[in-house]
Amino acid sequence: MYHYRRRLTREVAFGTIALGGYLPIRVESMTNTHTMDTESTVAQCRRLYEAGCEIIRLTVPTEKDAENLRNIRDQLRRDGIETPLVADIHFSARAALKAVEFVENIRINPGNYATSQKFSSNEYSNEEYLTEIEHVRQEFAPLVEKARKYGVSMRIGTNHGSLSDRVVSRYGNSPAGMVEAALEFARICEEMGYYDILFSMKSSNVRVMIQAYRLLAEKADAELRYAYPLHLGVTEAGDGDEGRVKSAMGIGALLEDGLGDTIRVSLTEDPVNEVPVGFAIVKKYNDFHLVKGDRAHVPLKQVVESRNQKSRLDLSIPEVPPFNPFSYERRVAGSVVLEGIPVGGNDVPRVETELHASLQDRDAVFQEALLRLAPEKPQDSIRSEFASVRVDSDEDLDALDDLLGKLGDAGRFIVASTSDIALFFRLLDKLTKVRLDIVENEMLGKEFLERIGNDRLAALELCFIHDRAGESVPAEVLAHLADKFRKQGVERLLFSVISRTAVFAYRRLVQLFNSRSLDYPLVVRFRNEISGSLETLIESSVQAGTLFCDGIGDMLALHTGISCDDEINLAFNILQGARIRMSKTEFISCPGCGRTYFDLEQATAAIKKRTSHLKGLKIGIMGCIVNGPGEMADADFGYVGAGKNRISLYVGRECVEENISEKEAVDRLIALIRERGKWVDPI
Repeated sequence: MYHYRRRLTREVAFGTIALGGYLPIRVESMTNTHTMDTESTVAQCRRLYEAGCEIIRLTVPTEKDAENLRNIRDQLRRDGIETPLVADIHFSARAALKAVEFVENIRINPGNYATSQKFSSNEYSNEEYLTEIEHVRQEFAPLVEKARKYGVSMRIGTNHGSLSDRVVSRYGNSPAGMVEAALEFARICEEMGYYDILFSMKSSNVRVMIQAYRLLAEKADAELRYAYPLHLGVTEAGDGDEGRVKSAMGIGALLEDGLGDTIRVSLTEDPVNEVPVGFAIVKKYNDFHLVKGDRAHVPLKQVVESRNQKSRLDLSIPEVPPFNPFSYERRVAGSVVLEGIPVGGNDVPRVETELHASLQDRDAVFQEALLRLAPEKPQDSIRSEFASVRVDSDEDLDALDDLLGKLGDAGRFIVASTSDIALFFRLLDKLTKVRLDIVENEMLGKEFLERIGNDRLAALELCFIHDRAGESVPAEVLAHLADKFRKQGVERLLFSVISRTAVFAYRRLVQLFNSRSLDYPLVVRFRNEISGSLETLIESSVQAGTLFCDGIGDMLALHTGISCDDEINLAFNILQGARIRMSKTEFISCPGCGRTYFDLEQATAAIKKRTSHLKGLKIGIMGCIVNGPGEMADADFGYVGAGKNRISLYVGRECVEENISEKEAVDRLIALIRERGKWVDPI
């Protein structure tokens, strides 16, 4: 929970490569061509190979498709492409038994392999439950035996949306159900002496996905013979920045926990676009195990032990989680009101961004403040609720007065930061919030503590700038100050850290605050001003998004080098991905595969164009039935492929209209939203 330590797993072979153990985290993608179309599928595989994709998955809906894998594989190998192939199986045991002859890995879904799926709410008696497990064993065992014979590994891939009725009847549509579904199949594998397996626990809900993988790691490692590798992914993540943010948050949160040996970013786009995003997500973790120069891999144990030795020296707080890793519960915080906007308590996290322009460039800083605050927009719009300026000199103070005068009423939402204590005290009666940056190895002094009282306009934010100190130092310093101020009766306080390892720094802070019954609101800050826009999006999503998924944070403040609009949108996308602040429509759209018989990207764009103003509404856009009705449990409305140019519409998990023409389907979806009272006209 407090430092990076990769989970050591069994190495599993994938043709010419392997994954798990101390090997690099592999990046995977999946074709969206029809598997019977050999030419198109081979061409897309070639493009994925050229993009660097390390594992390629193909959908196999029928035995006929499985047979054609031979032609696809042989053509790729003739072209010199040795990239491992994975057969993606749903429902058909016969397709699986044929496909295993032509691929390096086979993925089966325990929710629909060897079981009927009616999405009913029927109860199962214990006898009925055990009878169906025995049926699964009889259907699944031949595949296990054949996979062992051909030297093929297997992924047991659970989807949140497609659990069997039997499992749902006992565990609900929950992380616990996802884990149990996978363990049932893993037990059969181990009983048969087959150990070349890995797991996945995918969901379109990032929080559910994170919780399921954590729970699986705990339960599987306690029960099974080996710690098996994990394939990570957020299914139906969507497209554009939203899809990249959700994927980075879910995958990155688990990588920070040390979980994950292979990943797939699922975007409703050309699958080639998934590959660079995947490599950007895993880069930091793979680089951690590389020696610069000869690029040889260092044994992870050696790296971890050297890092942990240092961590143990400066660790003064127990190694216990500061939150429940398996169930979402927001940290309980007090509330601080800033110009009528409550921060903390039960209110949604607020968004603050920092002005890039210097106060000395008075025209530029004024224009940027207007752009970020957008005072003409409604208060709940996607805009900065607070805009922070940097004050480093007396000249900056004069320019700040000028800025506040020009902004008029909007100036109430200007806040400031400084590391100069003298300037800090001069700001306390000017603004609604002032942040004091506490720099490592600099002393605040007793006088500072004594001068802080409640006779000030501004709320006080204390921010530790973490650079080289041990990872527990920010928590220890801030908790000490919080204790002092609490004893003095000082009110309207917030706390934050700026750190490259924000996840671990804030976890330590929360743990120490909890141990001392300190409930001050926390501002989650993350700074990344050097990397490109994709790297900024990913690292911000991982470091800040992980915390909000775990219930930590009352305000989000990003410090990046990207444009104002992009930075604000990134902040709101992170909060929406964590399902803690819904500021626009949530689109749960799959990337499509050979089971999809309509233009998924075009349909997604058309639906977004018509419905993107419906704040908080969740719309699922699925290529087929495989992840359709099940994932509808997490959506308000669903648009699901039902065959060639045919669409079915859902409300929740209930199919309400079947086999509509694709030409009419978007209009019918809009009409359905109106009929159910969820429509509002765009402004």
